[in-house]
Amino acid sequence: MSILPIIVEFKDIDKNDTPLVGGKGANLGEMTKAGFPVPNGFAITIHAYDAFLTENDITKKIYDTLSVIDVNDPAQLNDASRKIQKLIVNGKIPDEIVKDIISAYKKLSGRFKKALVAVRSSATAEDVGATSFAGQQESYLDVYGEANLLIKIKECWASLFTARSIYYRVENKIKHESVKISVVVMKMVQSEVSGVMFSINPVKNDKDTIVIESVWGLGEMIVQGEVVPDTYYVQKDTFAILSKEISDQKIQLIRKNGKPEEAEVPKRNREKQKITDEEVVELAKLSDKLQKHYYFPQDTEWAKEGGKLYIVQTRPVTTIAETRKIEKKEGGKVAIAQTPILTGSAASPGIGTGPVKVLKSPKELSKIQKGDILVAPMTSPDYVPGMKKSAAIITDQGGQTSHAAIVSRELGVPCVVGTEEATKKLKDGQIVTVNGETGEIFLGSNIRVSESAKTPMPKVKNSSRKLVTATKIYVNLAEPELASKVAKMNVDGVGLLRAEFMIANIGIHPREAIKRKEQDKFIDKLARDLTIFCKAFYPRPITYRATDFKTNEYRSLEGGKTWEPVESNPMLGFRGAFRYIATPEVFNLELQAIKKVREKYNNLHLMIPFVRSPEELAKVRRIVASEDLFEDPTFQFLMMCEIPVNVIQIEDFIKVGIDGISIGSNDLTMLIEGTDRDNAEVAREFDERSPAVLWALRRVIRKCSKAGITTSICGQAPSEYEDLVEKLVRYGITDISVNPDAIDRTREIVHKAENEI
Repeated sequence: MSILPIIVEFKDIDKNDTPLVGGKGANLGEMTKAGFPVPNGFAITIHAYDAFLTENDITKKIYDTLSVIDVNDPAQLNDASRKIQKLIVNGKIPDEIVKDIISAYKKLSGRFKKALVAVRSSATAEDVGATSFAGQQESYLDVYGEANLLIKIKECWASLFTARSIYYRVENKIKHESVKISVVVMKMVQSEVSGVMFSINPVKNDKDTIVIESVWGLGEMIVQGEVVPDTYYVQKDTFAILSKEISDQKIQLIRKNGKPEEAEVPKRNREKQKITDEEVVELAKLSDKLQKHYYFPQDTEWAKEGGKLYIVQTRPVTTIAETRKIEKKEGGKVAIAQTPILTGSAASPGIGTGPVKVLKSPKELSKIQKGDILVAPMTSPDYVPGMKKSAAIITDQGGQTSHAAIVSRELGVPCVVGTEEATKKLKDGQIVTVNGETGEIFLGSNIRVSESAKTPMPKVKNSSRKLVTATKIYVNLAEPELASKVAKMNVDGVGLLRAEFMIANIGIHPREAIKRKEQDKFIDKLARDLTIFCKAFYPRPITYRATDFKTNEYRSLEGGKTWEPVESNPMLGFRGAFRYIATPEVFNLELQAIKKVREKYNNLHLMIPFVRSPEELAKVRRIVASEDLFEDPTFQFLMMCEIPVNVIQIEDFIKVGIDGISIGSNDLTMLIEGTDRDNAEVAREFDERSPAVLWALRRVIRKCSKAGITTSICGQAPSEYEDLVEKLVRYGITDISVNPDAIDRTREIVHKAENEI
């Protein structure tokens, strides 16, 4: 046990440590290292959880119980959840781990007092993928003293097996065994005001607007949707406040008698703006900085204490809105009434029509049938099974970052929140139409829209879906859960399928798997995930980039520390093609998985990352050839172009025998410019549109075009810069691979550029 880290402080972890401390813990460490205002704290790693299960001999009991239940049967689900949680809560934490936890708590508390802390679950499948896992595990506020801390840690571990968590994993096809749990312990921020902010507008998919919500008191009420928050819209770049919606908040969550309790908001504060305009701008700048740091839109929780703003959590935005098809039409127009009977905050776009079912609590979920309109005071994770069946969702309370809003957008269900009186005004069986984009609820479903209607329905923007371009538009993907959804979009294939997420889900270092003689399981799991993509997109091509974990990332996998060196600069270390040559037995696991998938789906191809020389590429090609993959003429062998030598010697690399290249603009830019985009001190020097980078792009595209092989780009740049996309088309690039949310926008830009040419 002593060789495995049990306690790690925030300052010693970062975004690469998700397998060790879960998504929440990794993000808190990453932000601490980057200089964001994060309260002090530490994480209790998954090794403590594993050791606890072993000490109490309950691992087999847990997974045996889960293997035989039907999660769609509430009785079975709840019974299994209760049994497993009881096993964990009644278990004994190993003495050595107790000692480490108490020592860390005392250090956090300081010499003269015991700190009040927040104890928060941090699952390894949380805050990192396309699903939000919003509220799936427990958090506890205002925990005081060693004994209470140890109790809450076990309760956090047990919350990995709440009925809602079990159901959620099954619904998202995530194996129970692949998810571990860490616990985050951080100094409690006694929030005078707290809230949530999005670095984009997630409802309107507006990337130029930051959305901030705030409530009086502790932040649990805003996430749970128990109150309607203030909402502030801030323009990016200028940080001008575009609009403010101030709510009338009557209750708040405060600390009283050593625990969180509901209390009335003083009348003088009820209609008062909860933070100043200066604080709104300060938060907006933090939100913008977080997105730039993570290179992805962020959903961030914040709190204010003593006039100071703190960041207490951030996660990727998993609910970026997409334009949805409107199914109910009459005469070419959506059939809804002219005047809404209720209005609230638009939370998830789309149109939903059906009979109302008013639920007072999750215990009434049996009332919900497929196609009903779920109406509730608010939702929690326990409502998710009913939310999945619903045609639309309406709540009395909540804002754009409440549970109802986040999960509705994730599920693609129209949603209106904060109506204040839906459960009183609407009756069971009433037919209503919900407009999730305007926040309106209309009576009926077959009433023609009046030409004089004050709020006509917005048109569905689907013109980009009809566009055809000579330049292929591909997508960058990593999570199998997204494959089916993205495959329905107007996309020509997957230009970059990252291996790392799938390998991380397998959870074990490949050399450790070989040592344990479990390589067949490793291959089967990888092949199963690859098949999901190939089946969803067939016959469109899938370009799988072989594993490009760096040593510090590999070390996070189970058994990784045994096999991986500690490097001062992993980016330039033991990675990419060199690794395949040094450990061909590991590379062979990927090749075997590819062969297995290609027996049924021949749209899977292989791309080699970080190739330092033509000689390296030739050696890797020979390893691939030894598995007879080149015997099939449909198989394509591609190379990442991400090192200056790839640009300089591109003709020599082509001669080795490749079918195409894909430019990794992130690494290529860093290595050309000698900067690190992840280092806050020098990140501002990172510029994918600098003259040197543009010269490299133009050179490699034209040399490849002359040789008759395909050229693509799969870095972040084309997802962000329209002018760069136009230049790439003019250079003659054959494919552009972008993030899912940029597919339609990129095709429009390409279409325009091609027409101009």
